Amino acid sequence: METWDTIIIGAGAAGLFCAGQAAQTGKRTLLIDHAKRPGEKIRIAGGGRCNFTNMHAEPGNFIGQNPHFHKSALARYTQWDFIALVDAYGIAWHEKTLGQLFCDQKATQIVDMLLTELEKTGAELRLNTSVSDISHGPDGFRLSLPTGPVQARNLVMATGGKSIPKMGATGFAYDLARQFGHEITETRPALVPLTFPEARFAPLAGVSAPARVSNDRTSFDEALLFTHRGLSGPSILQISSYWREGEAIRVNLDPEATLFDTLRSQRQSEGRRNLTTELARHLPARLVDFLAPELGLTGNLADQSDARLREIVDALSAWELTPNGSEGYRTAEVTLGGVDTDGLDSKTMMSKHLPGLYFIGECVDVTGWLGGFNFQWAWSSAHAAARHIAAS
Repeated sequence: METWDTIIIGAGAAGLFCAGQAAQTGKRTLLIDHAKRPGEKIRIAGGGRCNFTNMHAEPGNFIGQNPHFHKSALARYTQWDFIALVDAYGIAWHEKTLGQLFCDQKATQIVDMLLTELEKTGAELRLNTSVSDISHGPDGFRLSLPTGPVQARNLVMATGGKSIPKMGATGFAYDLARQFGHEITETRPALVPLTFPEARFAPLAGVSAPARVSNDRTSFDEALLFTHRGLSGPSILQISSYWREGEAIRVNLDPEATLFDTLRSQRQSEGRRNLTTELARHLPARLVDFLAPELGLTGNLADQSDARLREIVDALSAWELTPNGSEGYRTAEVTLGGVDTDGLDSKTMMSKHLPGLYFIGECVDVTGWLGGFNFQWAWSSAHAAARHIAAS
């Protein structure tokens, strides 16, 4: 039987990084995945340029039942550490809005970097390899592979969550966690478009606008995008992680709170122009036309009193909408919830129930905001597990 020091299941961001780090002190490390290629989520991330971290990554950018669990891993391997690795490989990058860092060229540069790190340390990668059974005994973990059984003292679960099943995502990590006594917090799609009944916004499909989207728990100031099925765009993806069925969200189409004064000024110089025409100078024309019947947008700008302008702006600033659902795991960027952190050591990501068993990355109940935060959690949690393994 093949014997390894560490077996890692899942060749995504967390698994690839963990394998290269864990093998640095000569520990025999095997990384396996049922996919044909490693790092599939990395390849498609950021429109093919991979938003690999965020310059402003802090604990407050992450969601989980225990708001303190992720602090240790994030502090011990920061965004600056990963940026230094990227720089060492000569990968050019740029900052977009809100601290989001992207490759100048292709996301495959990050995959190639992680594969090189893995190869340098002697870790072995096996793709197209499924695991049919996992057990634990005096000699450690035993896994049944198509080529026969293998065993290892350490087992790292880096198989992610349920998001984007067409790429092979499953709940395998959750099943394995339960097998060894771990609890699973409620899982649900996160960073996902929201849907509305009767294709409410289909006439606006493709229209986008700056907005502040909020609920009773939080708010996000980013672009909003109307789709055939509902709402998307960064602000909607962000709020989806804090949304629950039956709840309303509030859309503020005047996030800078300047529209009232601007319309009053325009009334002096452009009073004879149609109200909707003047509003369309500040909001997408199709959106203004869509809202005109609902808000009673009629007449010239000069016909509108201050009170009426205030009423219109207030309505545009507090548009309350109740989604009937989300696009689900099919398009969700990540999975909210996962392996309960009460059962894990925050410094090492090791199970408190079974020494040698680790959970890292998306399968853990730590979910980042949109903008590179989930990749940073992958790097940080993988590093925490790998350092403990390498030192043991």
